Amino acid sequence: MVVYFDGNYVDANDAKVSVFDHGLLYGDGIFEGIRIYGGNVFRLDEHLARLELSARALMLAIPQSRAELAAAVCETCRRNNLQDGYIRLVVTRGVGDLGLAPWSCANPTTFIIASKISLYPQEFYDNGLSIVTVPTRRIAPDALPPTIKSLNYLNNILAKIEAKQAGALEAIMLNAQGHIAECTADNVFIVHQGEIITPASSSGALKGITRGTIFDVARDIGVPIREADLTRYDVWCSDECFLTGTGAEVIPVVKLDGRVIGSGKPGPITARVLAGFRQRVLVEGTRI
Repeated sequence: MVVYFDGNYVDANDAKVSVFDHGLLYGDGIFEGIRIYGGNVFRLDEHLARLELSARALMLAIPQSRAELAAAVCETCRRNNLQDGYIRLVVTRGVGDLGLAPWSCANPTTFIIASKISLYPQEFYDNGLSIVTVPTRRIAPDALPPTIKSLNYLNNILAKIEAKQAGALEAIMLNAQGHIAECTADNVFIVHQGEIITPASSSGALKGITRGTIFDVARDIGVPIREADLTRYDVWCSDECFLTGTGAEVIPVVKLDGRVIGSGKPGPITARVLAGFRQRVLVEGTRI
């Protein structure tokens, strides 16, 4: 495997971050998870725009321009002969002192990994997921804005552990007010009386690229869509539920906390959304 590392393309064994890098020491950095489908890097410019906004929020200066990063992403895919897979673009604060102060870090570190991806098994796309709500609450937006896609995912990891302990592959996280924020790695959508509803970022949801695509797909297929506060009751009593994410794409949920959702099978609107999404991934983005 070839990895882009600070302007160079190196063997994966030689792509090493210093133990003094603040991305490792403190989770001080940002990243994007990006998909490539049939040689098309899906919505690459949107990912890079979100990366820049995350950097601005952290007062982190990305060494490369957007055009340089786009070229590096495509070249990393080409050097790995990757037509379908997953791309991880990371910018850390860089090497610094053993203290929190980011101004001790002179040069940010940038690296890009392009590799295969392990999705949910097909059976869950066919039959739907059974998920749970976990005790770990989503960090409040006034503490750590969910719109910053930072390297610090410990909050989500704790929730992921709780999901596994409950025998589930994914879990819903609530915010301090008891409203649904998101899952550990996915955004949450429900379908109620022909309308698609999802939590807003102010509830603790990441502004996912796939999430944004669903708004476009919904308009294409003529299904109303909006943001709103949601509780577990809203999911339990919804007609359909599905999750979205770079890795998950669009995956149906048929049970939450032991309650069967709708008919207990993936619903028709979810199927239309997934079909619309899969049409877009091959044409919206950047060819390598």
